[in-house]
Amino acid sequence: MITEIQVSTRSSSEFRDITAQVQRVVDDSGVIEGVCHLFLPHTTAALTLNENWDPDVRGDLVRALSALVPSVPYRHREGNSPAHLMSSLLGSSETLLVRGGRLVLGSWQGVYLAEFDGPRRRRVLIKVVAEG
Repeated sequence: MITEIQVSTRSSSEFRDITAQVQRVVDDSGVIEGVCHLFLPHTTAALTLNENWDPDVRGDLVRALSALVPSVPYRHREGNSPAHLMSSLLGSSETLLVRGGRLVLGSWQGVYLAEFDGPRRRRVLIKVVAEG
C-alpha cells in the first residue's frame, strides 16, 4: 500500500521536518524490519536528510543553496527556474531502513521536505515494505 501525506509550506524557501509524519506511516504499517521509500511528485521541492537539532542549519541550507543557484536570466519563463535547479540538486526520493518498527536515523538526523517555490501544499508518497 502507498500512503500519501500532505505538507503545507509557509514560505517561498524552507525546510520542513516531516520525520514524525513519516514515522506515523511506519507505525500504521505494522512493519518491524524493512524499508521506507519516500517520493515527492513535485519539481520545485525536494526530500533530504539533515540535522534536526539546530534550526539554524535549515536557514543555512536555504542560504547556501540560493548562493549555489543564482538568479540569472533563464529561458523558462515562469520565474521559478532556481527552484527547479535546487530540487534537482537534492532529489525527489529517499529510502530509509526500518528496524524495530522505527526509522533508522542518526542521532541528529531528520527527514525534510525542502520547499523552493512556496508556499504550497505538497504531497509525499510513502511505501513501507517488510523484510523478506
